[in-house]
Amino acid sequence: MEKTIEYFKTHSTEEVAEFLLGMYVEHETSRGKLGGFIVDCEAYLGPDDEAAHSYGMRDTPRVRAMYQEPGTIYLYTMHTHLILNMITQPKGIPQGVMIRGLEPAEGVAEMIRNRGGQTGAAISDGPGKLVQAMGVSNELYGESIFNSRLHLVPEKRRYPKEIERLPRIGIPNKGIWTDMPLRFTVKGNPYLSKQRKNQIDSANGWCG
Repeated sequence: MEKTIEYFKTHSTEEVAEFLLGMYVEHETSRGKLGGFIVDCEAYLGPDDEAAHSYGMRDTPRVRAMYQEPGTIYLYTMHTHLILNMITQPKGIPQGVMIRGLEPAEGVAEMIRNRGGQTGAAISDGPGKLVQAMGVSNELYGESIFNSRLHLVPEKRRYPKEIERLPRIGIPNKGIWTDMPLRFTVKGNPYLSKQRKNQIDSANGWCG
């Protein structure tokens, strides 16, 4: 974990987003451990990024976690769905990565239950879906992705065959930020948002 913490502290938000692809994230719940591999995420480069909640150094109670240490968990609600983010820069620099897709690996039956019976890619192929599947609640706001009940497990990580950079999803009318390639995906993984079936790789996009 020390190397992962150091990576967050010494690399750009875009580099951290790419680094997170294949990273294993685990949530210790009262119904057992739920976990999976990150396959889709987006970088947000506030205060310059017009799509970031911290654009222009906006500082409200809602975004206070964005100004905390690297690894701080930032959760917010969008269209009734809770969305998971990780802060990626030193305290006072409000940048982060939103987790958009997760390939389930442990506690899959419980994830399906959390998703109301949804199976396959529908378990966690979107930011709100994966948070619901993993049983994440707002109680984790402001805690650390390194040592809270919701945490990264670097020793379980996998490695993508190919990483694809794309424009972020749902960012209209934000000037240059609308089309900037700040979305990072494991190419060919079935748990990507808006993934087409004919683009799915037989190995889900993983090496080995």
